[in-house]
Amino acid sequence: MRLHLVPLLAAAFSVPVSFAQSAEPADRAAAATPVADPASNKTISLREALDGALAHNQALTSARHELDATEGARQQSAVRPNPTVGLDVEDTRRATRTTTISLSQPLELGGKRAARMAVADRSRDVAQAQLAAQTAQVRAAVTTAYFEALVAQERVRLAESSLSLAEGASGAATKRVTAGKISPVDETRARVAESGVRIELLQARSELRSALRSLRAATGAPQGAYEAVSGNAVEVAAPMTDAELARRLPDAPAIRQAHLDAERFAALAEVERARSTPDLTVSLGAKRDAEAGRNMAVLGVSMPIPVFDSNRGAQLEALRRLDKAIADARVAAIRVETEALQAQERMLTARAEVESLQRDVLPGAQGAYDAAAKGFDLGKFGFLDVLDTQRTLLIAKGQYLRALAETHRSRIELDRLLGTPEQTTAANRPAQP
Repeated sequence: MRLHLVPLLAAAFSVPVSFAQSAEPADRAAAATPVADPASNKTISLREALDGALAHNQALTSARHELDATEGARQQSAVRPNPTVGLDVEDTRRATRTTTISLSQPLELGGKRAARMAVADRSRDVAQAQLAAQTAQVRAAVTTAYFEALVAQERVRLAESSLSLAEGASGAATKRVTAGKISPVDETRARVAESGVRIELLQARSELRSALRSLRAATGAPQGAYEAVSGNAVEVAAPMTDAELARRLPDAPAIRQAHLDAERFAALAEVERARSTPDLTVSLGAKRDAEAGRNMAVLGVSMPIPVFDSNRGAQLEALRRLDKAIADARVAAIRVETEALQAQERMLTARAEVESLQRDVLPGAQGAYDAAAKGFDLGKFGFLDVLDTQRTLLIAKGQYLRALAETHRSRIELDRLLGTPEQTTAANRPAQP
């Protein structure tokens, strides 16, 4: 009686590995072959998950409202001071009454209006940067949850395949014991190995359910909206080159927002400087002298004298806040660069591990198991050798999936820190006046 474990194992681990060279992970995953049951209607792709989250996420809705509010502030900053109409009456007797009607118009000096508009423009830019940063956060959260679910599905498939192998091994061991060809101890070991695989399958299914719940929460989908994700977990993005990382780093959402904050505080400092210049008020009117029986033109010019309030304190505050914003921008640039380099290094390490496992470890573990299974069939190896090589192969496959998950997490972290190319393009696009 032969132990037919090799065909089962070959089918269990025949997962092709390919490494894309240029496409973004969201685009590749959205177009990949589904791992879920094609007949099921309760599956979701990465593109669908992202579209749903970006359309319904409340944090993004809040950021969009803030951006809309800055448009109103921009309109208000451009308005000029209202004129003032005045009526003065001297003496209550009609015969000697003097009545003056005047129109006064304040004239802003020192560039106050232009400074206000510059602040409003910078505030709008900051709101746009905050929206881009929040979008990157949402995309990262959804993409992380998606790939965790995708890898969890692969773990479930691995555990199910492992269980098939373990059940086949246990059945073969039972028949060999009945035939008196192996020790009952080997059958016990096979049963123990099968129980261990069953526990792993339970854990894998639990992890998948948790990952799907996290994905539903990230996308705002109701419970039971989908039960699987579609995509290819073994296809990961190529790592960024140093040149690409350096090119995208200055446009990272956090760095861009910090620089725009500094520009906004510089504009606020200019507003405070402009306020130190007094405004001029011009008046034009007509005066009726009833006693003299004639009308007279009235012209007037007034300007406050900055003796007590020259706005020096506000100017000093604005300048020190500008200094703080510049320092914060430098801190943000260092932090983002450090985190991006660390994420890049983690991705390179995980990718190298994936390639090594796919190229050397998995084929070696597969070959060892094949040899042990064939040797056991020929009576050259004990059943314990078969179990050991099977366990080694399953451990290698689990390590392979963990390395794949780390490559996904690292690339997602890079996209969160640096923003996606389309976000960078939108952030750099000039706003419509």
